[in-house]
Amino acid sequence: MGKLSRRSFLKMGAIGAGAGATLAFANTKASKKEDKVIDPNEGVKRVKTICSICSAGCGIIAEVKDGVWIRQDVAQDHPISAGSHCCKGVDQIDLVKSKMRLKYPLKKEGGVWKRISYEQAIDEISAKMLKMREKYGPDSMMFMGSAKMNSQQAYYWRKFAAFYGTNNIDHVARI
Repeated sequence: MGKLSRRSFLKMGAIGAGAGATLAFANTKASKKEDKVIDPNEGVKRVKTICSICSAGCGIIAEVKDGVWIRQDVAQDHPISAGSHCCKGVDQIDLVKSKMRLKYPLKKEGGVWKRISYEQAIDEISAKMLKMREKYGPDSMMFMGSAKMNSQQAYYWRKFAAFYGTNNIDHVARI
């Protein structure tokens, strides 16, 4: 018969103790009770969509339950992202679920942010832009594009700058 080393003895002892503990817990009355297994995916709809952080359009599988986006996964079969996300796209869900997300226009009055209508926001911003153009000239304004813009949106943004009277347009990725 072979000699039993200390290491082998400890390994066999650990395996025996683990098996004994498992059997002891497996024989309790709680394990014989038929508990209802809750399926965490019950009622979850998987929706294919795209990331809107930049114009690449990487694939996302949004998991939606009761109309609320609860999780996201990569789209393995997406032709652009091929099952991956960049460091910004992996947190795309935070743009929707964040408590810090702006949902309507705000204006600071007397040190306090106050909710205003979209019409008021557009009217006030356009009035200030027209006043600046009148006082300082159209080249005093700089128009910044975005990585979120597609080709058509970039075209219209460029036209907007031209109608304002300036060629001062650039892309935020260069800043």
